[in-house]
Amino acid sequence: MRIAVVGGGVAGSFLARCLYGSASGADITVFTGGTPADATGASGGMVRGFETGLDECRTAAQSMAELRADPWLSEAARYRETGSTYLLPPGADPADQVKLLEELLPGSAEVLPGGAAAARLGLHGIPPGTLAVVERLAGHISPDQVRTAVLRRLADNGVPVLPTRVRGVTEQAGVLLPDGALHRFDLVVVAAGGWTPALLPEPSGLFRTKRIQYGTYRPDRPVPGVFVDDNSGLYGRPLDGGGLLLGLGSEEWDVSPDAVPPDLALAERVAAAGAGLLQVPPESLRPDRLVASFDCYAPSGGLRLRTVPRTRGVFTFTGGSGGAAKTAPAASRAAAAELLDLATG
Repeated sequence: MRIAVVGGGVAGSFLARCLYGSASGADITVFTGGTPADATGASGGMVRGFETGLDECRTAAQSMAELRADPWLSEAARYRETGSTYLLPPGADPADQVKLLEELLPGSAEVLPGGAAAARLGLHGIPPGTLAVVERLAGHISPDQVRTAVLRRLADNGVPVLPTRVRGVTEQAGVLLPDGALHRFDLVVVAAGGWTPALLPEPSGLFRTKRIQYGTYRPDRPVPGVFVDDNSGLYGRPLDGGGLLLGLGSEEWDVSPDAVPPDLALAERVAAAGAGLLQVPPESLRPDRLVASFDCYAPSGGLRLRTVPRTRGVFTFTGGSGGAAKTAPAASRAAAAELLDLATG
C-alpha cells in the first residue's frame, strides 16, 4: 500500500512514524510543506495525563506513558518532569479520570483541595469547592524538536520526507502539487492542522481554526510547575532558564493560518488574570515575547482519524484543539492501526 501523509507537524510526523514502524510493508511518503510556522512550532508543549473528558484522558495518559517509557522519544522531545496541577471548577468530580490515571500512570496522580494545591504553587484566589488533580509525572516537551527528530529519523531510514508544498488532495487519493503534478496513492491522510480544510477536495464544514496565544514573562514569583486553572482559563509552565509561559484561552475563531498577528487585548487579559492568580502587580506581567498562532478544532473527538466523505481513500488526522502534543503518540498508534486495517481489508 502506498500511503501519503500530508503535513509535517507533530500529528503528521508521529503518524508517519507509527506507519513506518508497523512492519506492514506500507510505502510511506511524507509531504511536510516545508514545515512553515505552525501550531507545532508555536506550542507550549505541556504534557499530562489528566483531561476532563474520559476518552481524551485515556489517550493523553497512554501518550504520557509512552513518552516516559521510550528513552529516544523522551530525549528527542526534551521532556522535563515538572509536575502538573489542574484546578477544576467547583462541583467537578474527577474520580473516573483519576482511577484511569492510576491504571496507566501508577502513583502519578492525586486529588487535593484546590486551595492546598494552589498554595504549593504560590497561586491565590481559588474559588471555594475547587478540587485539583496533581500529577507528579507530568511536565513539558518541545513539540518542534520532537517532530524534527522524528522526520529526520524517517528520512535516514529511507522514507521520502518531501518539503514540497501541496496545493490540494483529490477525491481519488491524489496529491496535487503547485506545478500541477499529480501523485497518486492508495491512501492519503491530511494531517496539516489549520491548513487541512483548504487542502480537502471540498469543504467538509467539520473543522474550524482558532487563535492560540501565549506570552513569556519574568514575574517576581515564578510558578515551579505546569498548571491549568479552569476557573480563570489561565494556563502556564516554567521556562528553561527561568521565566514563565502564560496563556489564556481565546474565542477568536476562523483565523487565517497565514496571518495571525498578536492580540494585544488578549495579552492584557492574561496580565490581569495572572496578576490575581500570582498576586503580583499587573505591570510586572509585561511579556518579553508574544506568540500568536492557531490550531484546528473539531466539534468532538480530538486528534483522531476521520474519513473524508465522497472520496476514495482520503482521511484527515487533525482536530487536536491546541493539545495535540499531549495525545499524539497514542492517537497516532490508533490512527495507524485503523488505516492499516482498512488497507488490508
